[in-house]
Amino acid sequence: MKTLLFDKTINRTIRTAQLIAPFWDRWLVHGIDADDLSKVRPALLSAEHWVNGWHSLAQEKKRQADLFLSGGYISKAEEMYRLTGLYFNLIYWLFPSRTPEKEKWYNKCLEMFRKADLLSPIPTQYEWIEIDNHQCAGRIRIPDHSRGIVIIVNPIDSSKEELFKYESDFLNAGFTTVSFDGPGQGGSYVLHGLRGTKKRWEAFIDQVIDFTSELFPDKPIFLFGTSLGASWALYGSGSPIVKKTVAVSPAVAFEKLNLPEYFLGRMDCSCTLVPEERAIPDFGKVTFRSPVLVFHGKKDQMVSTADMYELFDSLPAEKRMVEYESEGHCCNHKMDEIRQMAIQWLGAEHDGVEGSFP
Repeated sequence: MKTLLFDKTINRTIRTAQLIAPFWDRWLVHGIDADDLSKVRPALLSAEHWVNGWHSLAQEKKRQADLFLSGGYISKAEEMYRLTGLYFNLIYWLFPSRTPEKEKWYNKCLEMFRKADLLSPIPTQYEWIEIDNHQCAGRIRIPDHSRGIVIIVNPIDSSKEELFKYESDFLNAGFTTVSFDGPGQGGSYVLHGLRGTKKRWEAFIDQVIDFTSELFPDKPIFLFGTSLGASWALYGSGSPIVKKTVAVSPAVAFEKLNLPEYFLGRMDCSCTLVPEERAIPDFGKVTFRSPVLVFHGKKDQMVSTADMYELFDSLPAEKRMVEYESEGHCCNHKMDEIRQMAIQWLGAEHDGVEGSFP
């Protein structure tokens, strides 16, 4: 029965990818090439086609990366290895359940990111924390003269590698980045079997904040999250250690979310859907402390504007919401702008000016 359920989820995912163009917005904003998508999308008729199509493109990108490296174009090679890793990530992501196939493609993704990290002038540390006797792997990237630490809290079905462009923007602005795979995400799920629950996510966020504070005791710590990652960033804003929090399209109470069928099927593999244990914060029990900057797209099909306003009203006095009339969930078409606004706000006090909202 489980195999049939997983196959149904994969087929629903592929059908959605065929029929609904906004399905791809997430992947385009995270770095896949629009021309590559145009080439491969018409042929994505089955899991086999998905794997073969993206694998072929990944091999092409890796060949380009190898050529850049042999020619001495180090930064170009680094960029292309990360793109190769993202294409492997797309293959890994398709499979909802923890299988050797999923693990194989995730390890290929990790291999490409390690190659890129070795070429980068910004060093990368690989760390881990433990939740319920399972490892959660993390990557920490440290620029010279760091202005502060940005903990990136990833969407619930993303791996830490997928959001490498977020890392890049914060690093280029002088922030150290900290990114771990939480319960049900990336390596924590596929390599170590850690499924997502509310209690595990609470422990995860608390531990990541404490770990970061111990590693960088003299630096301000900020949170940046999108979707369910934004919800957990808001949970983390209750920590006295966190100075500021940015939340893009935070999800509200689970029963209020308008989630597509393929997404629910995926979550049922990596996270519990038992109502009292679902991996979303109980905002009524959170004592919010840090100033919060919220972004919301008024065409969000997952989180209604009314529910977003209700959540926003519960936040502390130091808060601002930026709304986009034409954006959907995660405000994908404005994400570059959002990260720049976040950088400006997070860095304001460091630069000796008032930390006002943008």
